[in-house]
Amino acid sequence: MVLDGAGWHRSDSLALAPNVRLLNLPPYSPELNPVEHLWDDLREKSFHNRLFESLDALENHLEEALHELELDPHRVHSIVAWPWIIASL
Repeated sequence: MVLDGAGWHRSDSLALAPNVRLLNLPPYSPELNPVEHLWDDLREKSFHNRLFESLDALENHLEEALHELELDPHRVHSIVAWPWIIASL
């Protein structure tokens, strides 16, 4: 799991599962965080030029967009599976 420098990503009491490894990014480097690129793709492809009638409508659209993303692992892989991340595993 890739973590940025957010304070809530740290805890002395955190017990990791045996199959989880934490990778801490350098401070002030959002361009290295793959999830930022995933959000960019989601905004570009699912939310461009959209106006929602309510917050509920926006949340429903977000759920649908995330579900579509979940069903397209190749798209996710192309966005987040950078060589330095794969090599760290």
